[in-house]
Amino acid sequence: MNMIFLGAPGAGKGTQAEVVCKELNIPAISTGNMLREAVKNGTDAGLAAKKYMDAGDLVPDEVVIGVLKDRIAQDDAKNGFILDGFPRTVPQAEALEKMGVQIDKVVEIDVPDENITARMSGRRVCEKCGNSYHIEHKPTKVEGICDACGGNVVQRVDDKPETVIARLKTYHEKTAPLKDFYQSKGKLVSVPGTNGIEETSKAVLAAIKG
Repeated sequence: MNMIFLGAPGAGKGTQAEVVCKELNIPAISTGNMLREAVKNGTDAGLAAKKYMDAGDLVPDEVVIGVLKDRIAQDDAKNGFILDGFPRTVPQAEALEKMGVQIDKVVEIDVPDENITARMSGRRVCEKCGNSYHIEHKPTKVEGICDACGGNVVQRVDDKPETVIARLKTYHEKTAPLKDFYQSKGKLVSVPGTNGIEETSKAVLAAIKG
């Protein structure tokens, strides 16, 4: 099953994608992590993406699609995948269709803006492998050290309050119209994301299997 997870930055898409990934044995593909890897490696696409990411703006479609094409061609994505962070605009969704990528279901995780701001100020990310944590809801076993790879866990520039506000504004202007796009195709299911990680996971799995 090929899926897209929608929701504002910090709604819990990455966390829920991990849960579904294990349940269905398909990869969760975070374009954010892929782009950050490109930034870290100093690739042309990474350098192009960096100035947009630092400002809380969307990375141009051609940069993201180039990275994504390579990823979904890999063997582990043959039986399905979850896209987290792409598409973010209706033109990107149309580009995905033109690439011949069939999407079976789109899951929206719905969280109010005020909850998002509080959540993201506590979010921390591993510099090495990209794993996400939260100082309250999903802390590392050792403070500042990634459970998975031992890398440094830091607060990203785009999780700081001033950037979060800019990212939410961008989300509502550019990404929210995707709901109508996929609703019209009968592929959208919406799940409340304010009931804690486990309850949200149950609701997401029920929506996918329903």
